[in-house]
Amino acid sequence: MATKSPPPLMKKHSQTDLVSRLKTRKILGVGGEDDDGEVHRSKISQVLGNEMKFTVREPLGLRLWQFLSAAMFTGIAIMALTFPDQLYSAVFDSGPVSSKTSTRLYGGALFSISLILWNSMYTSEKVIIRWTLLTEACYLSIQLIVTAATVIESGSSSLTAASVLSSCLLFALISIYYYYQVGRRPKKI
Repeated sequence: MATKSPPPLMKKHSQTDLVSRLKTRKILGVGGEDDDGEVHRSKISQVLGNEMKFTVREPLGLRLWQFLSAAMFTGIAIMALTFPDQLYSAVFDSGPVSSKTSTRLYGGALFSISLILWNSMYTSEKVIIRWTLLTEACYLSIQLIVTAATVIESGSSSLTAASVLSSCLLFALISIYYYYQVGRRPKKI
């Protein structure tokens, strides 16, 4: 029995073959740019997490703000944990607190938040950075309300309490500003 030889390979030179090859290159991410100027990224790199929409185009000063916030939270936390009487009397101009437990719990909470803030400096993921900024803004807003209520309740206002209130407001506004800046969609050029 005679064996048939396979037919010779034929090259297609049609327009559909060219379109098909371009689509394949686009899916694999080895092609160039399309008509809109978008660079083709491979599906494999998208699955592995190298997709651009998940990373942040950082606003100016974001990393400096993260560093200053983490350092501030850590410093106040250490003061609250080690010298609770001095911290309370410095802010509210009153005598020593009957129980140091609440001030030390405050220090522990601040220290926990500071650890989160320190770790957020090492990521470029938009969601993590936004959540840490929102956590900071919420904490500072609550501290503003509690400090204002304590000052009103005690009836004694001091320069230190006023500076704590104004700095809480300013820091909360800066955190909210960066929260919205990180969440903005980049403009297409």
